[in-house]
Amino acid sequence: MSESNQSMPPSKTKNNALFTFFNQKYPSAKYVLKWLLLCAILAFLVGTASAFFLVSLQWATELRESNLWLIALLPVAGLLIGLLYHYYGKEVEAGNNLLIETIHNPKEIISFRMAPFVLIGTITTHIFGGSAGREGTALQMAGAIGEQFSRIFKLNSDDRRILLIAAVSAGFGSVFGTPLAGAVFGIEFFLTGRLRYDALFPAFIAAIFASLVTDSWQVTHTHYHIPVIPEVSVTTILYSILAAIAFGIIAAAFSKAMHEISRLFKSFITYPPLRPFAGGVIVAMGIWVLGTTKYIGLGIPTILLAFDQQLPPYDFLLKIIFTVITLSAGFKGGEVTPLFFIGATLGNALSYFIPLPVGLLAGMGFVAVFAGATNTPLACTLMAIELFGSECGIFVAIACVVAYLFSGNNSIYRAQVLGEPKNSVFKDSSGKKIGEL
Repeated sequence: MSESNQSMPPSKTKNNALFTFFNQKYPSAKYVLKWLLLCAILAFLVGTASAFFLVSLQWATELRESNLWLIALLPVAGLLIGLLYHYYGKEVEAGNNLLIETIHNPKEIISFRMAPFVLIGTITTHIFGGSAGREGTALQMAGAIGEQFSRIFKLNSDDRRILLIAAVSAGFGSVFGTPLAGAVFGIEFFLTGRLRYDALFPAFIAAIFASLVTDSWQVTHTHYHIPVIPEVSVTTILYSILAAIAFGIIAAAFSKAMHEISRLFKSFITYPPLRPFAGGVIVAMGIWVLGTTKYIGLGIPTILLAFDQQLPPYDFLLKIIFTVITLSAGFKGGEVTPLFFIGATLGNALSYFIPLPVGLLAGMGFVAVFAGATNTPLACTLMAIELFGSECGIFVAIACVVAYLFSGNNSIYRAQVLGEPKNSVFKDSSGKKIGEL
């Protein structure tokens, strides 16, 4: 026995021996305790931020709908957002793509200003009539908060990656009220075809706790319902595959349009703050011509209607146009809720000739277009089950997986990396991956 052990009281020596034995027998215990504590604190902050954001978003929507003249100021609002990011937020302007790049290759700590900047930009976009969502804002606020933990606790690169994944999971799970989908989204969205299982526990803990925190602030989430779900049969499965192919093609078209219109804005307008100004002019004029606010903001009322009644078959196309122009020009928000709108209304339109219940097609499209545009079929399947119930599980799983396949190597996230090809078609004769994202 060493001198140090001889000088210790017998009880302390016994405790040390027990701790060493337990640590050797259950090496994951230290890992679980470490991430449980870190993610609990992270989840409280992210869940609170999401609650504040959701309340602010509701206020912004009500303010716009009761003062429609504000839409005329959308170009001015775009100019102000552009000036804010151009002069003070260039390092965080990449948004979700910056989060993905940092997960793959952690370098400088992401500035905390990402959180207030994207919050201000998103609320401004919604007040004045842009077509945008909320996922991008939630992820960026969560990521900015998580990155500060890396600074405070001096985490190494690998732990920093895991914490950022957990933060993304917390942001997604809390803003949509879908903690299981949020957890899987966090480990699925940055690398197509592969999952990081070392981040599984932190992702689930952060997403679940953050969702509980948001709920504890008495913030309600939108509830969706599929009225009729048919029996699973060969016929209904084949019809589901047919619909899913359309969802995947539209998801790819949306992703390509986002990148192409963004490129055009950059090509024709060299001064960045003028891009959202020009986009604001186009969107405001479009609203005036159509005489409706149906295709701006989140579009939740139309999404809900898509589950219960037949809608005009062109709704999804107009939402694509308004959303692509808004976000490609430089307004802030997210693509996911507009993708819900596009998918639900596309499913509604398909019900004109595909003999499945309109509510089921709307629900399938709701998640499948999102799955195809983000390459996250597992997260989207779980989201559908959390939102609509397990009865639709087989149909939404088919829709998400087939849409994921038919969207090809396209994504709304430029920084998303291809980990494994979606199928053997995306490999050459030697087995090498082709068609990088």
